[in-house]
Amino acid sequence: MQKRRQFIKQMGLTSLGFMGLQSFLLQSTCTTPTSTYDSSKSKYGALREDIAGIFNLPKGFSYKIISTKGSKMDDGLLVPGRFDGMATFEGKEGRVIIVRNHEVNIEKAEVKLGNTAFGKKNELMAKIDRSKLYDIGKDDFPGLGGTTTMVYNPKTQKVETQYLSLGGTYRNCAGGPTPWGSWVTCEETVVRAGQVGGLVGKDHGYCFEVPASEKVGLVEAIPLKDMGRFNHEAIAVDPKTKIVYLTEDRWDGLFYRFIPNVPGELAKGGKLQALAIRDGKSIDTRNWSELKSAPFPVGQPMEVTWIDMKEADSPYDELRYEGFKEGATRFARAEGIWWGNEEVYISCTNGGRIKKGQIFRYKPSEHEGTPEEKKQSGTIELFAEPNDIGLLQNSDNLTIAPWGDIILCEDTDSPPRIVGITPKGEYYVIGQNIGYNSELSGATFSPDGSTLFVNIQHEGLTLAITGDWITDNG
Repeated sequence: MQKRRQFIKQMGLTSLGFMGLQSFLLQSTCTTPTSTYDSSKSKYGALREDIAGIFNLPKGFSYKIISTKGSKMDDGLLVPGRFDGMATFEGKEGRVIIVRNHEVNIEKAEVKLGNTAFGKKNELMAKIDRSKLYDIGKDDFPGLGGTTTMVYNPKTQKVETQYLSLGGTYRNCAGGPTPWGSWVTCEETVVRAGQVGGLVGKDHGYCFEVPASEKVGLVEAIPLKDMGRFNHEAIAVDPKTKIVYLTEDRWDGLFYRFIPNVPGELAKGGKLQALAIRDGKSIDTRNWSELKSAPFPVGQPMEVTWIDMKEADSPYDELRYEGFKEGATRFARAEGIWWGNEEVYISCTNGGRIKKGQIFRYKPSEHEGTPEEKKQSGTIELFAEPNDIGLLQNSDNLTIAPWGDIILCEDTDSPPRIVGITPKGEYYVIGQNIGYNSELSGATFSPDGSTLFVNIQHEGLTLAITGDWITDNG
């Protein structure tokens, strides 16, 4: 049972359960935008005011701050800021390994803000093997992004070990777990060597792989160049084919897949492709009211084909233009992505008539990535477009609860929430950031489903949320 629950957590939804959700969302797509939401009638009831003024939760729930930017880590470095995407993995003796991104920018101001791991004058650089950093930069100003790894003990609700696991990169936004026990972290930048006042030493815009390990120390930062150079956001991996699906955080981005030469060994290269609707060239799915194109329909799976990207390591950030010209489909800021039960769920933050979000799902072909898929292609479907900010507003990172609910982080100027959607189509709020002007990011469950981890990004806080989870969706 435990292995089955863990599989559902990592691989997502059951198609049968979400048939009800699809029906509900088809009805909600045309609702009039509102700012009302009666949480008292939702799955967990109304949120309760946090006496600490940080994070509101329903009755029966509590949070604990388990990591704070600027704290000293076990490698002698400091916890860098701008916490973003995360995933969890099984550790030894019931412990949880958490790999976390840091979306630190290419600015010296980040040092003053306390967002660097290396100290205000890079005085802590001597504590690491500098050769493992991807970009050492100019004037001893390395890339300040990367990943940290935490070893969390659910019994004590404390982080026992914490260290920098990848360094020398920029704007590590989201990423995704692999079935073989690693985290793929994604750079959301296409800055080139010599730019930003000469501070940048190498081209950026790549994915990097970080094994989930309890051993303190940096992994060698090897860019996975065949997976493309673009404004990466996140990835999801099909556990059967080992094909990787990738999102691009651009208002006119594409949706990609990477077919590895050797399944499970991403560093050995492969082929990058962009999705296109089979019966239409250069289709626009954004549904913005000012667009002249016909609205992209909700709830209608459409057969797709895949277009080869001729130069994945795009020096001029032109993949999305070249792909669209060749017939690829356009999306509005595709960000969060998660593998479900033989399906991929994608959150488009600024899609929809009122630009407040869409959720797509891609169902791969039974012959995905082989010549036989021409006979039976995969399908893409606009799964949800609520157009109601009372229900959902600018969803970003997403994950799947062990019991099948979609869990979404909001990135909005309003106090952002963690929003869930049940298989029956009920929207509900798990929590809301009331203490800081910051988006929420990195929502992910522990392998046993007991703890939901989430970041308050700009403040640099990781929360562990526990409570009376309702796991019965029957």
